[in-house]
Amino acid sequence: MTSTTQEKSAGSFSKIWNAYGMLLIFAVIFVCSCVFIPNFATVVNMKGLGLAISMSGIVACGMLFCLAAGEIDLSVASVIACAGVVTAVVINMTQSVTIGILAGLGLGIAVGLINGFVIAKLKINSLITTLATMQIARGLGYIISDGKAVGITKEEFFELGYQDIFGVPLPIIFTIICMGIFGFLLSKTTYGRNTLAIGGNQEASRLAGINVDRTKLIIFVVSGFVSALAGVILAARMTSGQPMTSVGFELVAISACVLGGVSLNGGVAKISFIIAGVLILGTIENAMNLLNISPFAQYVVRGLILLIAVIFDKYKQKFIKS
Repeated sequence: MTSTTQEKSAGSFSKIWNAYGMLLIFAVIFVCSCVFIPNFATVVNMKGLGLAISMSGIVACGMLFCLAAGEIDLSVASVIACAGVVTAVVINMTQSVTIGILAGLGLGIAVGLINGFVIAKLKINSLITTLATMQIARGLGYIISDGKAVGITKEEFFELGYQDIFGVPLPIIFTIICMGIFGFLLSKTTYGRNTLAIGGNQEASRLAGINVDRTKLIIFVVSGFVSALAGVILAARMTSGQPMTSVGFELVAISACVLGGVSLNGGVAKISFIIAGVLILGTIENAMNLLNISPFAQYVVRGLILLIAVIFDKYKQKFIKS
């Protein structure tokens, strides 16, 4: 085989791996879990697994665009909690599920607007900005709820978290719809191409005529919106708004993206990446729960998985070419 043929083969393999490599790894993990872990492949467990990853799947869609643009959003977990509390309080005050849901989603959009304005217009680092709004949103959730879980009086709201359509729970359907929409936006629209261009080279994007500030503002508003949507769904599942929930969930969303192959430096992102990352993390966590592995040990395992994924992503091109 000539060197040119070898280079072409390596290039083809690299493209296939970049697109589907982590999905193949998920398939291997899933099959092994089905074979070796008792009760893993049951219908009840599969539905539980789907519900467990539904929230991380929704939030990861917003985080995907943030990372693709070379930014990060640490406020997502606090928005989830605060949106759930706001939804619960407003439903109880107005006795209207619709108004309550709109209030929760509006909270997410408001936090996203603040993040986007400070980052895009005031040119403040996204890590610091969203770290600040993370504390603000969490604090507002505690203030509004007086530090306690807020029970919801309208039982029809709970259908959002428990109703099935053709045997599939609504949260899973919402996740699939979100991934479909965000996958289309990223790969088929100018908005998606501009996001990737900004992450690849922000100054070159600006010179090419892309409105960088507006694009970033939209990115963070969308991230806030989907985080609030996850918070509303979680409140429906928990039948209450709880200000102490989802602590550290921003790391889960980031881990799912990076594990799937999204670059922390920006410019590299596909919807298949977060699908793979969310499925791998969810499957491994589900398997560890079925095996009765200590929650403390699970922290170590998740951290090791992420560390290995980041290292592998750093050097995979070198391994493939060699």
